[in-house]
Amino acid sequence: MTAHIEAASPHVMPTYGRVPIALERGRGCRVWDVNGKEYLDALGGIAVNTLGHNHPKLVPALQDQIAKLIHTSNYYHVPGQETLAKLLTDRAGMTNVFFCSTGLEANEAAIKIARKYGVDQGIAKPEIVVYDHAFHGRSIATMSATANPKVRNGFGALLEGFTRVAPNDYQALVEATEGNPNIVAVMMEPIQGEGGLHPMRAEYLKQVRALCDAKGWLLIMDEVQAGMGRTGKWFAHQWAGIVPDVMTLAKGLGSGVPIGAVVAHNKAAEVLKAGNHGSTFGGNPLAMRAGVETIRIMEEDGLLAHATEVGNYLKAQLHAALSSLEGFVEVRGQGLMIGVELTKPCGQLIGEAAEAGLLISVTSDTVIRIVPPLILSQAEADEIVTKLKPLVQALLAA
Repeated sequence: MTAHIEAASPHVMPTYGRVPIALERGRGCRVWDVNGKEYLDALGGIAVNTLGHNHPKLVPALQDQIAKLIHTSNYYHVPGQETLAKLLTDRAGMTNVFFCSTGLEANEAAIKIARKYGVDQGIAKPEIVVYDHAFHGRSIATMSATANPKVRNGFGALLEGFTRVAPNDYQALVEATEGNPNIVAVMMEPIQGEGGLHPMRAEYLKQVRALCDAKGWLLIMDEVQAGMGRTGKWFAHQWAGIVPDVMTLAKGLGSGVPIGAVVAHNKAAEVLKAGNHGSTFGGNPLAMRAGVETIRIMEEDGLLAHATEVGNYLKAQLHAALSSLEGFVEVRGQGLMIGVELTKPCGQLIGEAAEAGLLISVTSDTVIRIVPPLILSQAEADEIVTKLKPLVQALLAA
């Protein structure tokens, strides 16, 4: 099977270290490969497939839209943009939305908003505070904001204008920015996904919000992975009771259809004017329908409360099954955004889990990431633990 898959892709750039399986179809939280083998999907396309696979409400809606219009152009009004923008701003308590196609594009736009916000105030070299362990994308600007050397290294000089601090350390933030007139924004993930599932504490989020208000800075929340109900609220920062000035979304917003969004509020909502930014595919009718239907189905099926309930259950079961093992550190996260940290590198578990019929990922070398569709059942949560436990035991015993 491995040789067959590798031989089938000689014309694709080798930018991914792929698991040697090719998935063909799915239903719910299950997928099947081209050989008919079944897998429990605990990765959800990396927190993308909010509604799982082949959802009986989503598929007919997308089929209906494809038969009407897939793409037009932003030369013209796209009615679905206003529909989805209102759904998002109502749930976020914010002002307006720019639509694009990916999380990288959303974060790039957020950086542009912050820099233009500063330039408009006469700051020639605006700077943005970012964090250790952060991941915001792989463009030149977003990888400059990203902390991981594996992402950053090998591309020459990176973009200037980023000040990096430790997460959850308010004093470090104050000291790093004190006396610097060029700071215009603080950009963070409420739960750092690629960086190892590190949550920002609610109290810290409140402190940063207050500091941004006092200094006139923008607070940018990268909710690309943690947003859209994954933690049990629409957006993870809402657990702290704050509202950002800029919020980026993608991944789960379209349940698999490529879509990104930048939601802005107050002064940040007025920064970009006609000609300042754009996106060819952003906001096309198919992506807008996917976002609208995702939100509709999530609400009809009570998936925010479900993510909290099943997520809490899964975390408790993982802790019960693994906490006695030497080499276990902790289970952390919120809702169905869960990380299991070990004391040793565990990247091999991705392939071993696939062999056992389970799809997961590993981030930050030592953290197992579990971000399944929000429709995951309690029985499927049990199955994740049953399949994962012997693999972790074997790894830690080696």
